[in-house]
Amino acid sequence: MDRAQKEAQVASLHSTFDDAAMVVVTHYIGLTVTEMGDLRTQMREAGASFKVTKNRLTRLALEGTKFAGLNDMFVGPTAIAYSDDPVAAAKVAVNFAKTNSKLVVLGGGFGEQILDANGVKALATLPSLDELRGKLVGLLQAPATKIAGVLQAPAGQVARVISARAEQGEAA
Repeated sequence: MDRAQKEAQVASLHSTFDDAAMVVVTHYIGLTVTEMGDLRTQMREAGASFKVTKNRLTRLALEGTKFAGLNDMFVGPTAIAYSDDPVAAAKVAVNFAKTNSKLVVLGGGFGEQILDANGVKALATLPSLDELRGKLVGLLQAPATKIAGVLQAPAGQVARVISARAEQGEAA
């Protein structure tokens, strides 16, 4: 890789760090190509990305970003998972690490907050943005459904009273 390619790589990583809401730093010792492909597929499905990075170039790209505190984690064979959704990258990385011991979560960054491995695992337990939206819509719809049921109940009672009176009149 010549100097121009390295500069382009650093610029690309720098823009990635500027745009991402969440970055997870991992070690991937021993992952096969198939396992790495599976991980990337899971990341893509969740709206996240997974990239193997060169440590020296990544450290240069981190300078001046909100994730500059992650600098010390880039030792050994590292890769990053990142996403715009604050939870997606962490959730996929932690779930994949549970089933495959070759992927080790070192830590990450959320906004300007630097997280250790336990912090990333805790963040992974939170619901995703889409799940939260679904719950919010459900909460907003529930009162409307209850109001409609309450408003229909008196009309039903009036209809039953009229029906009962009509049956009494026919019986007499």
